[in-house]
Amino acid sequence: MADAKKKKAPKEGKRLMAARNGVDSRKQYALTDAVKMVKERAKAKFDETIEVAMNLGVDPRHADQMVRGVVNLPNGTGKNLRVAVFAKGAKAEEAKKAGADIVGEQDLFDTVNGGKIDFDRLIATPDMMGLVGRLGKVLGPRGLMPNPKVGTVTMDVAKAVKDAKGGAVEFRAEKAGIIHAGVGKASFSETALIENIRAFFDSVMKAKPAAAKGNYLKKMAISSTQGPGVTIETSTVMGA
Repeated sequence: MADAKKKKAPKEGKRLMAARNGVDSRKQYALTDAVKMVKERAKAKFDETIEVAMNLGVDPRHADQMVRGVVNLPNGTGKNLRVAVFAKGAKAEEAKKAGADIVGEQDLFDTVNGGKIDFDRLIATPDMMGLVGRLGKVLGPRGLMPNPKVGTVTMDVAKAVKDAKGGAVEFRAEKAGIIHAGVGKASFSETALIENIRAFFDSVMKAKPAAAKGNYLKKMAISSTQGPGVTIETSTVMGA
């Protein structure tokens, strides 16, 4: 009886099964081939995001092995990010003119502290960090806390807003040492996706911490939102 009550694992959908056809999970593909395969298999009714995953030989639990940064993708992300800015006076006006969706001080603090977060990226001027820092428990878990290392704590709010709107992507290693990020849409041309992937790859490689020992990049793969992962031969990303 106990065995009869056990739940069966959900069956893989026909669409995903078809998408996996022709993809060898044990094989590493050249970047150009991998991009073509992923694009061909992005058959959802919406414009799927193309995502990169990089498995790094680091342990982010140690501060000196944390990998994080920001990269400006040459062809953007294909996503319209909503940007909020903590600033006052002239800097607040500067942010508005640059295209920020939300700009505020105490009013924005109260909104966020109340649990309403209607933005994808948060930027702050240094003088506002005393206020923003009090939102750590709200912003931290969502990865939204501004940080000078990735250019989101800055006096040049106009540039920060334009970068965010234009395709700036933040990356940060998770507990298992994996970094993943969206680098475009399935509707992008193969050339545009390849350029974005190479830009992302270069930034992550340049962010290698001095304390990282051994093989820094263990594995790299790309996939669409609802498609299978395709492992990449990393030498082809470097153009070798």
